[in-house]
Amino acid sequence: MHPLDIAAVTVYLLLILSLGFAFGRNQSRREFFVAGGSMGWLAVGLSVMATLFSSNSFVFYPSAALGNSLRIGLSLVAFSLMTPIVIWVFIPVYARLKVQTAYEYLELRFHVSVRILASGLFVLLRIGWMASATYAASIVVSSVAGVSQTTVIVGLGAASVGYTMLGGLRAVMWTDVVQFFVFALTIIATLVLIVLHSDSNSSEIIRTYFDGREGLVLDFTPSLTLPYGSWAILIGVFLEGLSAFGCDQVAVQRYLSARSERTSQWGAVLNLAAMWIVLPGLLMIGVGLYSYFTKYPAELGDGTLTEILASQPKVADRAMPEFVRLHFPPGVAGLFLAALMAAIMSSIDSGIHSVTTSLVVDFRDRLFPRLRPTDGRRELRVIRLMVVVIGAMAITLACFVGPLGNVFDIGKKLTAAFGGPLLAIFILALFCRRATWLGVLVSISLSTVLTLVLMYTQDWFAVWYWPFGFGMSLILGYSASFLQPVQPTKFTFFHIMQNTPGSD
Repeated sequence: MHPLDIAAVTVYLLLILSLGFAFGRNQSRREFFVAGGSMGWLAVGLSVMATLFSSNSFVFYPSAALGNSLRIGLSLVAFSLMTPIVIWVFIPVYARLKVQTAYEYLELRFHVSVRILASGLFVLLRIGWMASATYAASIVVSSVAGVSQTTVIVGLGAASVGYTMLGGLRAVMWTDVVQFFVFALTIIATLVLIVLHSDSNSSEIIRTYFDGREGLVLDFTPSLTLPYGSWAILIGVFLEGLSAFGCDQVAVQRYLSARSERTSQWGAVLNLAAMWIVLPGLLMIGVGLYSYFTKYPAELGDGTLTEILASQPKVADRAMPEFVRLHFPPGVAGLFLAALMAAIMSSIDSGIHSVTTSLVVDFRDRLFPRLRPTDGRRELRVIRLMVVVIGAMAITLACFVGPLGNVFDIGKKLTAAFGGPLLAIFILALFCRRATWLGVLVSISLSTVLTLVLMYTQDWFAVWYWPFGFGMSLILGYSASFLQPVQPTKFTFFHIMQNTPGSD
């Protein structure tokens, strides 16, 4: 690494750590968990975007555009369709009930057992997600920076744990804001450098990308196995996004930090706008890399680019890191590394913070209230200790993901298997008075198992498992609810909206 690259990375890390120290003063439990309920729409929106835009995405979208097609870009349509539901359904419910976690609502609507099961699965899956996302991005950082993966994982993990432990959610959210602008600046710089090194203008680059190829943008072929099929993206990503932005504690915690319901809603709008900036930029990087490596395929391997991609499908994953290593000037390569570090750290900090919140609120406070310290300072020390322990677990697991080989794939399948049923439970809770706690327990258990069995027996395109898990959970949840009498409830969506005032 050039000294300018080291300087860029160092400045970024010092800035992030300084935010932890700055917000670490006058902490309380409420300040640590929800930033005192005082965050504005800018921090809420950009933090949600940076948090759920994992380090995998920073490499995945350019790789997909280069190696396969632009059909993944239909994800933006799916996100645009699901955002109004998050704004007008999920956010008002959480804000008006003043819950501390998404899963607290499930106890109000159903039973404590449903809350504990949902929260427990969230904790396990989020720890696995942190580990896999950290490991995947550390491969690129280590190859560009020339340091070991273990050093990258431990170093960035320790920094993330440090500012999260000190500054709580306020520090996490403002570092996410910084990280978003690092993403955006890096995307712009990468696009400019690709155009300069391709010796082509933008119209020539696009013409090279589409020359002789069909179905790159849309393909509505009715197939369960077609990679990036348009139906799969529109349906599967819509459900995946609705689950992530509507039911996942990582996103919900940011909505709860807002100063009002309206602020959270504007934050969700900003989150969508940020996606429309970042995702097209990453896809255009893939288009530009295709044009560049069509002219200079020797930098990736022997033969033409088409031959290289056909014989080595995974070469698309290293196309962007290879271009950075060979062609980024000193200082700009450091900016790229900072962007990747930002993606990794936003995955870690949000994960350990939301997992800590769920463990404290859904488990300790609910099941073992006597363990909660009465002294505020001692309570904060206990919470910070939990942050360190959970962070250490995720970092340690990330160091061992590689040798296990398929752990990352297993983690993604578990997420899909749980995400669909979890979304179905919330839909049943909000809109079906007939749904009962026994029915949803049966639903989430059987649907998760059936979805996992299907994943290991059928070779479908991955996102098709989302509608299967969601649909099966709806059917089983409603059917199994007939095992119990209908329970009177005040916590369906329309009852909440009619009888609980909102806040502006």
